[in-house]
Amino acid sequence: MVLDVDELEPAAEHDDDDELELESHDDQDDILDTALDVDMDEPALPLEEGPEGGVPAPASTRLPAVGTRDSLHLYLREMSKFPMLKPEEEHELALRVRDHNDADAAFRLVSSHLRLVVRIAMDFQRRWMQNVLDLVQEGNVGLMRAVNKFDPDKGIKFSYYASFWIKAYILKFIMDNWRMVKIGTTQVQRKLFYNLNRERQKLIMQGFDPDAAMLSERLGVTEDQINEMDQRLASSDMSLNAQVGEESGGATRMDFLPALGPGIEDSLASDEIAGLVRSKLKTIIPKLNEKELYILHNRLLTDEPITLREIGERYNITRERVRQLEARLVEKIGQHMKNDIEDFSDHWIQS
Repeated sequence: MVLDVDELEPAAEHDDDDELELESHDDQDDILDTALDVDMDEPALPLEEGPEGGVPAPASTRLPAVGTRDSLHLYLREMSKFPMLKPEEEHELALRVRDHNDADAAFRLVSSHLRLVVRIAMDFQRRWMQNVLDLVQEGNVGLMRAVNKFDPDKGIKFSYYASFWIKAYILKFIMDNWRMVKIGTTQVQRKLFYNLNRERQKLIMQGFDPDAAMLSERLGVTEDQINEMDQRLASSDMSLNAQVGEESGGATRMDFLPALGPGIEDSLASDEIAGLVRSKLKTIIPKLNEKELYILHNRLLTDEPITLREIGERYNITRERVRQLEARLVEKIGQHMKNDIEDFSDHWIQS
């Protein structure tokens, strides 16, 4: 059983009052922090938008695939074979994992809490509406992470601690797969993705007409971030290969995208400059010594330049000396070009 999971490394610790304290390190995602802000009993995901938006239709209009249903039933039957643990057994196994990295103890901890993963996954399935086994699989990864991070001496139940890791991995999976184009990647965007609609509905139930200012105050973000997330949730995925209209002659959205490369004017100008530089470069070659010629042909005018060390070994000089010769050669070429070409720019030879 492989227990090393390299994604999501927020260090999680808990105190004796059953309060979960989170601490993030380096650049790693704050998905676990987001999990604490989301009500596990009522996942606040955006409402379904129909097939065009890439979001599945409501459950009332969709029937689960026979293969998926059979797979879930098979998984539930196999999972039920693993016994539950008594509190003293759970503590002893957790100590063995922490102190001795005992794989057998870790397996027993994981297998005895598979039911917890399924329960949490079913809570989110009400909105996910796709294969629940995907959520179960991600939750199991979070469960294994919890086993690795759990400290039994903190005086907290493992199931309580593990539920946050399970939920964190499920939330991240839903966030990454809700649409083909990700709606949010930052911590603020993830928080708004899960909580914006729920907070808006809560205010409406209280008799308010929530605007961006009120929502930003309640959620602790700026009005611009509220407006941006509203626009993202209101938009839907569009295929670039779809035809624009029946009268477009088969044109697709891809045909109307601007070119990412340089325009034809820039390309022609670059070609003209390159030709001018090459013609003037021929006039300076007779004025160069052997080392400068070698550096010119093998460092400046080639698609695969050799290293400074190779040139240094050839002429029995240091790499720093070769670098100085190359810099002096570029300066000499630039001065030569300025004397012969009006409005010469140094970036012509640098590029």
